[in-house]
Amino acid sequence: MVLRPQRHPADDTSDFEDPLSRYEAPVYNDEFERALCEDRITEMKVTPFSTISPSTSIVEAMSIMLGNDVACLMVVENDHLVGIFTERDVLNKVAERFDQIKHLPVSLVMTHEPAVVYDNSAPAMALNLMAVAGFRHVPILNMSGQIVGIVGPRRAVAYLRKFLM
Repeated sequence: MVLRPQRHPADDTSDFEDPLSRYEAPVYNDEFERALCEDRITEMKVTPFSTISPSTSIVEAMSIMLGNDVACLMVVENDHLVGIFTERDVLNKVAERFDQIKHLPVSLVMTHEPAVVYDNSAPAMALNLMAVAGFRHVPILNMSGQIVGIVGPRRAVAYLRKFLM
């Protein structure tokens, strides 16, 4: 009796078709459409940005926002983004009870685990989060989870202006 190795059906490559063999590169209507889909988000002006720790007091965070003329602060712990504190947080969670909570840590009123995009993402991803999900500020991380920037309304408009004017 001669034993022959059994062939597994997955070993049969006669029906294999390379999924990229029928790939067609996208055709864009103009440079603007191409840039939105293929540029890296870092083509937008994504720096500078301001950070604070979760233990920063609310009043101190608001003072930093005012002093830096920014609408949000990224909240960082152990070099990783844990939240974002924005003007909306001030209006929706702080304003009515400012005197009672101003010395509490910002971690109590910040937006925890904000939606982010990565530095290799296309600008369209951040703009989509802003337009569809209603976020005014979108943090940008590298693949290691480190903050590399932020996109907000001013920076988005400046990027779009290059193509629309």
